[in-house]
Amino acid sequence: MFTRLLALTVALTAAAGAAPGQTMSPATAQEGREQTADQQVRHVLSRLSFGPRPGDYERVRGMGVDAWIDQQLHPDRIADPTVRQFVSQLPTYTASVAELLAEYPRPQQIQQQLARARTAADSMMARRQGAEGRVMNAELQAARVGRAVASERQLEEVLVDFWLNHFSVFSGKNAQMRYYLAAYEREAIRPHVFGKFRDMVGAVAKSPAMLLYLDNFQSQAEPGRTTLGGGPGRGGAAGRGGRGGRVTMPPPQPQRRAGLNENYARELLELHTLGVDGGYTQQDVVEVARAFTGWSVVPPAMGNGRGNQRLGNAVVEGHFVFRPQAHDAEPKTVLGTRLRAGRGIEDGEQVLDIVAKHPSTARYIATKLATRLIADTPPKGIVDRAAETFRRTDGDLREVVRTIVTSPEFFANSAYRAKVKSPFELVVSALRAVGAPPDLTPRTGQLIATLGQPVFGRQTPDGWPETADEWINTGSILNRINFGTALAAGRVPGATQQNWPLPLGLRREPREAQVDAVITAFLGGEVSPETRAVLISGSNPLLDAVTADSADAGMRRPPPVVDTARVTGVDPMMLRQAAAGRAFQQLPALEGLSQVVGLALGSPEFQRR
Repeated sequence: MFTRLLALTVALTAAAGAAPGQTMSPATAQEGREQTADQQVRHVLSRLSFGPRPGDYERVRGMGVDAWIDQQLHPDRIADPTVRQFVSQLPTYTASVAELLAEYPRPQQIQQQLARARTAADSMMARRQGAEGRVMNAELQAARVGRAVASERQLEEVLVDFWLNHFSVFSGKNAQMRYYLAAYEREAIRPHVFGKFRDMVGAVAKSPAMLLYLDNFQSQAEPGRTTLGGGPGRGGAAGRGGRGGRVTMPPPQPQRRAGLNENYARELLELHTLGVDGGYTQQDVVEVARAFTGWSVVPPAMGNGRGNQRLGNAVVEGHFVFRPQAHDAEPKTVLGTRLRAGRGIEDGEQVLDIVAKHPSTARYIATKLATRLIADTPPKGIVDRAAETFRRTDGDLREVVRTIVTSPEFFANSAYRAKVKSPFELVVSALRAVGAPPDLTPRTGQLIATLGQPVFGRQTPDGWPETADEWINTGSILNRINFGTALAAGRVPGATQQNWPLPLGLRREPREAQVDAVITAFLGGEVSPETRAVLISGSNPLLDAVTADSADAGMRRPPPVVDTARVTGVDPMMLRQAAAGRAFQQLPALEGLSQVVGLALGSPEFQRR
């Protein structure tokens, strides 16, 4: 049964790009571009934004695709008052780490307060403080989704999503992560998406979120290694360090976790820069880990809001700190380059210089960007040219993206509707399509999580997949179809029928007229004969196939609720799909125009970008 379902899915989604029965007027493609002028407008709004809002097609068509692309490549030229006003209503998202630590007690402090509580009032106050602390996660989710929905700087938002995924961190790593995630997005990622790659990878390397997630904050020279001692390092968050006297690392004290941690070094080489086939060895991993010993985190003093304090021989500037006494000061060799002995933070900085300029990094980053922006398997020619741009411009990400999104490969027929939307892209594009305002609550973020992609919720450092294979399966297809029904039924925050971009009085028109209007408004005017037949009939054979497949597998009843705190070894994706199944239970049976809209949002054409 699953084979039959997969074949049906492939057939329907493949038909989405062929666009038989297109209703748009034909237009001549620009020289070197296979897509028609109309398709180019739809394509850039699908790939370089999170989908069109009402009126976007006409606006981009009027100013020209290339002018719009150039404008999006310079977001500082685009006014964004809606997002500015929206973000101002999320105080924890804009607050500094010091302010968050001063305002919201850490979980261990809450536990201590509960242990010391003498009265019911004391206990209630401690629990209330703990609940208030969760507002950070709620506002972080709201900000990520709301900015993607409402921003006029759409290419910037698409690239922020890409780079947050490339440099992925997991919010559930430990209880401290929630204090650092907004600052991670705000300081390590956003300022650099159109800048130099070296600046971004350097900001990520010093980000407390990454240092905590990959455990580098506790990495130090192995016992017996020569380290730096004496005065504090001069580097802090911005500089390149200093060194004091040389000492020998003492044996670890009892109950103290000491020694080299290779986690960040391995992911820096494998996932952040060179790629798994980038030419490094296990010895390079060890040498890179040694270079980053002493790169650590000291949070601000609790309760006083001050960002600087002195700790032993280290001066904390902001929240990153270089600890000379933990740094392996012996010589190292990284990718054939010798790092001389007796240095401090300069070792890590030089490693970042080396990997940022490495030819494998240029190709790896070019491949990942082309995979996100063009196709799951991007053409070799555009990867070669984008990698050359990376090398020629010293990693200028604006120019690398420009090379990709103005290329003939980007505007090829094979790229049109060739990508499957992730759950984040699906929900955001649907909200944009119906003209929904940004949601100040975490409800939309929670909906994305139930579809399989929680914000900052990827446990492994490889990030969410950029290809279709993880997003298309029996459970996800059913949930995506049900999501369309839920939105059309008014179950999604902000997606009210009053904002739908449809003509007044359309509800009184014949079914065929409703279908034509919905195809134009939500599906770009181009659908396969199969999709049009589904919209006319109101019956979705793909939904029938999924239902039959689930019945064959004994899944007619909803999956039981699983306590993830008690059960180990359970696939998190299965848990999220089970949660989504429960979230979409008892959906109403839609009729008329609402049914057409719901089916359109669940169609293969809308699932693709």
